[in-house]
Amino acid sequence: MTAAGVVSAQQTPLFHQLSAAQLREVLQAAQPRKAPRDSFLFQQGDPAAAIYLLLAGRMRIHQVTPDGQQVLLRVLIPGEMFGGVTLLKDALYPASARAVEECTVLGWEVETMARLMEQYPRLALNALRLLAARMETLQDSYRELATERVERRVARALLRLTRQTGRRVEGGVLIDFPLSREDLAEMTGATLYTVSRILSGWERQGLIESGRQRVLIRRPHGLVAIAEDLPPSPPAKQPGQGAG
Repeated sequence: MTAAGVVSAQQTPLFHQLSAAQLREVLQAAQPRKAPRDSFLFQQGDPAAAIYLLLAGRMRIHQVTPDGQQVLLRVLIPGEMFGGVTLLKDALYPASARAVEECTVLGWEVETMARLMEQYPRLALNALRLLAARMETLQDSYRELATERVERRVARALLRLTRQTGRRVEGGVLIDFPLSREDLAEMTGATLYTVSRILSGWERQGLIESGRQRVLIRRPHGLVAIAEDLPPSPPAKQPGQGAG
C-alpha cells in the first residue's frame, strides 16, 4: 500500500485506537481494487460480500426507490468506509456505489472482517459506533424532510457538500464534485422545478453561481443563515457606494 493509502486508513474512524501492528495486519488482510470512472463497485440488491475503504477518488452512493426514482444518498471522499451492511448476516446492499472518477479501494470479505473483529474487539466497537452515527444521520435527514422548508434542506445539502469536497477558488468555494440540479433534488426530497427556482433565486442574490454540474458558493455565510433560519444579513455595498 502507498503512503497516501496508509494515511487514509489511519484517519478512518473504523481503525481508531488500533496499534500500528494491528492496523498493519488489518490492512494486509484487505484486497486492493480499482474502480474505473462511472463503473459500479456494487449495485443495489447484490449480496453484501465485502466492506470497503475508499483510498482515492470519489464515489456516489445512490438508491432506486420502488417507484423507480433514483436518490443520491451520500458522496464519498477518501478515508470513508462504506458497505457496512456487510457486517449483518446474509445482507443485501441497500444502495449502489458508483465511481465519479477512477477510484482505489480496499475491500474486506465478510469472513475476513468477522475474524478481525473477533481478534480485535476495538475494531468491532468502532464499527458499532459508526453504524450508530449513520443511523443518527438518517434520523436527522428524516426530520429535515418532515419538518423543514425546502430552502433550508437545499442549503444544508450544499453546505454538507462544501465541507466534504469544497475547494477555495477565486470568488468563493467550489463544490469540487459533478453536481446537477437533479442530484440536489434527489438529496433533498424536492422536485427539480423547486430546486431550480431556489438556486436561480440565490444566484440573483449573489449567494451562489451554478452551471452544468457545477456550483460555486460565493457567500457561504448566506447559506448558513438560510440553513439555520437566521435573520438575513444586510446586502454588501457595491463598489463606489459610500456614506451619504
